[in-house]
Amino acid sequence: MSSILDNASQRKVTPFRHDMVGSFLRPQAIKDARIQFQNNEISADELRKIEDNEIIKLVEKQKSVGLKAVTDGEFRRSWWHLDFMWGLGGVEKVQISNGYQFQGVETRAETARLSGKIGHSRHPFIADFKFLKQAAGEDAIARQTIPAPAQFLAELLRGENKETTDIYYSNLDELVTDIAKAYKSVIQALYNEGCRSLQLDDCTWGMLCDKNYWEARQHAGENVEETKKLFARVNQETVNDLPADLVVTTHVCRGNYHSTWASSGGYEPVAETLFGIDNIDGYYLEFDTDRAGDFTPLKHLRDQQVVLGLVSSKTGELEDKQTVINRIKEATQFVDINHICLSPQCGFASTEEGNILTEEQQWKKLAFIKEIADELWK
Repeated sequence: MSSILDNASQRKVTPFRHDMVGSFLRPQAIKDARIQFQNNEISADELRKIEDNEIIKLVEKQKSVGLKAVTDGEFRRSWWHLDFMWGLGGVEKVQISNGYQFQGVETRAETARLSGKIGHSRHPFIADFKFLKQAAGEDAIARQTIPAPAQFLAELLRGENKETTDIYYSNLDELVTDIAKAYKSVIQALYNEGCRSLQLDDCTWGMLCDKNYWEARQHAGENVEETKKLFARVNQETVNDLPADLVVTTHVCRGNYHSTWASSGGYEPVAETLFGIDNIDGYYLEFDTDRAGDFTPLKHLRDQQVVLGLVSSKTGELEDKQTVINRIKEATQFVDINHICLSPQCGFASTEEGNILTEEQQWKKLAFIKEIADELWK
């Protein structure tokens, strides 16, 4: 074993050495129930009971493959991000002309648009987390995943929504302040229900890594450097002054829809800004393909953990074990081994459609990650 790994040790807090991002393939029972609900064949309460049963089974399955932090698989959501936004005050669900563009495919055409000032009453995710906490029991940490504040801000500023956003917020500073306030209120409510592990999913940085994307933004008159500062600012204002024992992490990828992707490019254009946000305990970063670049940008990390997404959640084929181990060793050129963890590059179902692999393959991936982590970190 390389001397690099001689002192490699397991962790007792999140993120763990073998970990996951959050979403899981929806079981057939939930897919069928959603169709029945849409057709008015079952009630909302009946749908929820089916979701409850499937989440309980999911939690037990996560434990069985050795995960120490568990999620509800995002089983109650249609999207990884929009459902949370729709739960905030002053936000409505809207059908639009075009969905998000991925490689060779377009998503459903839905968005979150303002209908008033942003606020927080009793967000539905709070009751969802309470159920997860009970299902997780005392032998696993219940992790809550939500879209980052920057992701919400980006949704409100996209072309289809900006005109409406400007009606309610002519002042960008006020918009940032209200987003941070609403988020902090939800986070505190989650904390009060026992949440001690919060993951902020944030694809805005993945887009800003893409040279073609940010050059197009600049040609449209947008200053990308200022955009990076804005996204960092709204995230920073949200995570300031949170409870000290709440672990806050961020996940960054380049899109994950039905096994396709949306952007390419290494982390260097955003690394200093992204890793410069205070009070973030760890970063889950996509590194499963060359599209994410090399590990050099990790030199900008401070005292955070980095969870290397070296295993693809987009395909069912297992990676070569030695190749993954070699890449972890490669990353130690920039980060100490005890600041590195391992996970899939994203969730298995960022939307209810899910990626193109089987549930069996999904679980084999997680068992594979644990096998590697147990070999490297003692």
